[in-house]
Amino acid sequence: MSVSVRVPTILRTYTKDAAEVTAEGSTLREVLDDLEANHPGIRARILDDQGKIRRFVNVYVGDEDVRFAEGLDTATPAGSQVSVIPAVAGGC
Repeated sequence: MSVSVRVPTILRTYTKDAAEVTAEGSTLREVLDDLEANHPGIRARILDDQGKIRRFVNVYVGDEDVRFAEGLDTATPAGSQVSVIPAVAGGC
């Protein structure tokens, strides 16, 4: 199943500056595997050494934060949009 993946500016070096790419998979895990196959190195920026989503990276399938869904097993129906959003910190 083909989905679109929105890529944040900081990770676009892996996608040749593309802000959005397509990937295949029926779950987020499969989508990330396909993304890695086509854009080597990107998965390590999204997942930690234990294979979990990095603490300061938010991933959404549609409008749903996968941390409150099924995590990497969250379904990614055909035509859905996956958004990778790095957390932004700052203050006064």
